[in-house]
Amino acid sequence: MIRFENVSVTYDGAAEPTVRDVDFEVPEGELVLLVGPSGVGKSTVLNAVGGLVPHFTGGTLRGRVTVAGRDTRTHKPRELADVVGTVGQDPLSHFVTDTVEDELAYGMESLGLAPDVMRRRVEETLDLLGLAGLRDRPISTLSGGQQQRVAIGSVLTPHPSVLVLDEPTSALDPAAAEEVLAVLQRLVHDLGTTVLMAEHRLERVVQYADQVVLLPSPGAAPVLGTPAETMAVSPVCPPVVDLGRLAGWSPLPLTVRDARRRATGLRERLREHQPEAAAPETRRPEPSTPAPPESPRRWFRRAEPAPASPHVAEVRGLAVRRGRVPALRHVDLTVSPGETVALMGRNGAGKSTLLSSLVGLVEPAAGSVRVGGAVPHRTQPRELVRRVGLVPQEPRDLLYADTVAAECAAADADAGAEPGTCRALVSGLLPGITDDTHPRDLSEGQRLTLALAVVLTARPPLLLLDEPTRGLDYAAKSRLVTLLRELAAEGHAIVLATHDVELAAEIAHRVVLIAEGEVIADGPTAEVVVSSPSFAPQVTKILAPQSWLTVSQVREALA
Repeated sequence: MIRFENVSVTYDGAAEPTVRDVDFEVPEGELVLLVGPSGVGKSTVLNAVGGLVPHFTGGTLRGRVTVAGRDTRTHKPRELADVVGTVGQDPLSHFVTDTVEDELAYGMESLGLAPDVMRRRVEETLDLLGLAGLRDRPISTLSGGQQQRVAIGSVLTPHPSVLVLDEPTSALDPAAAEEVLAVLQRLVHDLGTTVLMAEHRLERVVQYADQVVLLPSPGAAPVLGTPAETMAVSPVCPPVVDLGRLAGWSPLPLTVRDARRRATGLRERLREHQPEAAAPETRRPEPSTPAPPESPRRWFRRAEPAPASPHVAEVRGLAVRRGRVPALRHVDLTVSPGETVALMGRNGAGKSTLLSSLVGLVEPAAGSVRVGGAVPHRTQPRELVRRVGLVPQEPRDLLYADTVAAECAAADADAGAEPGTCRALVSGLLPGITDDTHPRDLSEGQRLTLALAVVLTARPPLLLLDEPTRGLDYAAKSRLVTLLRELAAEGHAIVLATHDVELAAEIAHRVVLIAEGEVIADGPTAEVVVSSPSFAPQVTKILAPQSWLTVSQVREALA
């Protein structure tokens, strides 16, 4: 159904091809997973299937890509639209209408389908993806995960024979991700739909793949094999595979169920090393603890001194409304210096709204919010940036200049910092990024890091992050974890909204679960996630009833 024949792609101005010698075939009715570190060209390969490369992106494509017998060199994207449905990393760039129902119908209207067929397919898709309650909602009012489901639904309604998906579960909560993957499985098994998908959260998807295509490094030829064969040599792998490598299991398990069947001996070895209530590597440092002198992040400056209150942030009885919809109700939350708190819950639960309240973007309908002794929505922005900083779900929302240098200069001016402060942060986090690089030319992970440096320029005692691992591979996520731990050690309080249960297990001291705008659980990470079937990390599920959270914990115990 999809055929790559010795394909190489070189973008205008690039010295080397982004991908080289890509040669593989995706048979009809199979789900093929494209994996590899960030920056190896996965999105380029995906975009070549729908003709976006080279017709939209520019550059030179050598070799040949065919889809259902159509050569993408001679067929433009609109001439492939009846065969290929594509969802990119950014759902917002995908939308052309204002409401959920209209968006689901738009692709079918473009293909000239009959109104009765369109109505039936819209209803089916609303039910399949759990969107029926949102049908009349403006897309701009939806959460990131809800928008992602709408984007996926909009390419399902025309019934394409090929689906191309770039990070389709990155903004979804665990339950919603399982629903979307179940829909894809049904399409593949029952209707013979062909799916080519790139996804960094391999713990969610690798077990569903018929084949895995590994792009090991930029410009390297791809490696094709079964999921087990590819994971054995892949530089990126989910925790279940990492644990299998550590334990020496062969063949490597791909599912929690397979790993549990083999874990009896490992549990026996770990019994005498039972973890304490909080993961050792995430135990909160005392706020007064100085950063180690050998820290590789010496260019961080300590957070501003904490206010008289023992808490950096205090939320009491908070209620927020979005139009007529209650977004938050009766929320109480405190955050202390040096503490890392993970906000978790299903899409649309109110996590991003709570972050917006802490940074003053929304006004409470009831209750109070205080950050560093100030009321955020009544505080001047120039003063507020010294108390709290938000890295939004879409980092590009913070980035408006044409170059990295201009972004850094603006950040220094906004924060009243010495010239060069932001650039020093960027140089430490992103070595090799030149001043004249345009932010849109950075990868998702690089844009996130640039936005984080912009926020950190003002040294806010409270740092807020909304879905910070979206679009990050395991290596990039590991670097982010190291950075956030060092910030916490320097006294910064961190609150992050995330669906990434593995991230929460790695760094959070506390987990706060939110449902329907209310806090339903607030406690130490080990206590909250171990008792939750939805939010427990893979290692916890495999080694239960023991309370292990991460592979690094297990590795340390066995050392």
